[in-house]
Amino acid sequence: MIPLAVLVAGFCLFFLVGRLAGNNYLADYHHALRPALAIMFLLTASAHWGAKRADLVRMMPPVFKWPEMWITATGLLEVVGAIGLLVPATAGFAAWGLALLLAAMFPANVHAARLRLTIGGRAVPKLGIRTLLQAIFLCCALLASRH
Repeated sequence: MIPLAVLVAGFCLFFLVGRLAGNNYLADYHHALRPALAIMFLLTASAHWGAKRADLVRMMPPVFKWPEMWITATGLLEVVGAIGLLVPATAGFAAWGLALLLAAMFPANVHAARLRLTIGGRAVPKLGIRTLLQAIFLCCALLASRH
């Protein structure tokens, strides 16, 4: 739920700054989503190397061999995607890439919900809530891909 709160707060901040400061770029909700998503993905990527890394490794379904490699790879892709969102020339591609990454990571979220795992001592959201969160993140990434 923390990533959702970061996304919503970031979007509100960037959109309001765009409107109040007369910044036409950020005043467009597609564009205000980009830095908000970037912050959210940098937050989630930080777990890939911090104290929560072991929790993320446990989330990987057994069918995926070398779970630590997958956690590192997805974390790097989140960082690259977040940076890409901040560059207008690459933002659309980055948003699409992050949308695909969200879809690819969903099996790990299903696995974690079914096993009732924890991340940082907090229970992962139940499958219905996790699915809704993933759909919100996916829709935001797709909206951010628009010009």
